Amino acid sequence: MQADYRKRVFANSKIGCDQSGAEVESKRKVGVFMMGYFSEEASVEVVNSRMGSEIDARLRSVMTSLVSHLHAFAKDVELTQAEWEMAINFLTKSGQICSEERQEFILLSDVFGLSMLVDSMNNRREAGATENTVRGPFYVKNAPLRKMGDNISLDGKGESCLFEGAVIDINGKGIKGATIDVWSDNADGFYDVQQPDTQPKWNNRGRFVTDEGGHYAFLGIKPVSYPIPDDGPVGKLLAALDRHPYRPAHMHFLVSAPGYEEIVTHTFVGDDPYISSDAVFGVKNTLVAPFDRVNGDTEWRSHFDFVMVKP
Repeated sequence: MQADYRKRVFANSKIGCDQSGAEVESKRKVGVFMMGYFSEEASVEVVNSRMGSEIDARLRSVMTSLVSHLHAFAKDVELTQAEWEMAINFLTKSGQICSEERQEFILLSDVFGLSMLVDSMNNRREAGATENTVRGPFYVKNAPLRKMGDNISLDGKGESCLFEGAVIDINGKGIKGATIDVWSDNADGFYDVQQPDTQPKWNNRGRFVTDEGGHYAFLGIKPVSYPIPDDGPVGKLLAALDRHPYRPAHMHFLVSAPGYEEIVTHTFVGDDPYISSDAVFGVKNTLVAPFDRVNGDTEWRSHFDFVMVKP
């Protein structure tokens, strides 16, 4: 048993250095955590050495790195007891506010840019393909299938906008039968699921299927910017950081077609005042779409082509 423990200790540590001072320190750490004792200097080695041998390799890799970075952070900022207690209280309150309709921890991930980072790392595509961005919390499956050109704005509010374009492959060929699932806020900055007693069900939502040339077209409204839920712990954190909670105006798109990678993305209104300071970091330069006035002051047209790639 003791031999197995020592093997794990050495396997989970990085010992050895050309510089004499560091080498002495490494040997001192070995002496401490070979006994299984915790110390400030050897905290990472001691904690990671407690992992057994019968665990998933990926879990070992992730948790070893997590412990290493978490302890390094605490040491770097010299975290105080009061700050640690404040963090525990913050996480506790974040959990308490979560419900079927609200996930405060995802919101926290969003405002830290972690959601976008994970999305970007897991959706790397070749140049020219449409980029992904975060799905957001207001997507609802099985929106009504609508006819090409139908109006998804059911409450009659907002400035009308024609959304049109094509779904094409990387060579520019139209993709027939692609499904475009769309959703947006209304003119007051709320999604229908946020106001079930005020907005019609499926307001500003719908699914469309592309024609022979891969074309799509539907009527909606020019979207408006809106704040993320800021009445909880994450909102208070943003205020403490002197950050606003707003997302720039955007239309959501989920584009799918057999044999191609799914696209989850937005198109953004380029002149929105929050376009360069999105609270959840979802804006990408390639996703800023044109919104052109047509036939009067309250009508718009936005053309955008979606480029799909095969896995």
